[in-house]
Amino acid sequence: MKFIVDAQLPKSLSELLNQLVFDSTHTLDLPNKNLTHDSTITQLAIKKGRVVISKDSDFLQSYLIKSEPQKLVMVKTGNIHNRLF
Repeated sequence: MKFIVDAQLPKSLSELLNQLVFDSTHTLDLPNKNLTHDSTITQLAIKKGRVVISKDSDFLQSYLIKSEPQKLVMVKTGNIHNRLF
């Protein structure tokens, strides 16, 4: 599977997925890094067949209303650090 991990989650999650032989990209790997707009992430996910992993409720609303992104994993956590370790 292919994933794109949103800015609210740590890059280490994307790195872990890559170590587990998945194809994962974090928003920090994109040209606008963590400032990449949700709509750009959604369009990239659709174009590249990626599953968006996020804890941002905006993605959930878009998924429920417009079925975009086509595949979404919502993560529910308390406060976590999204910095690199």
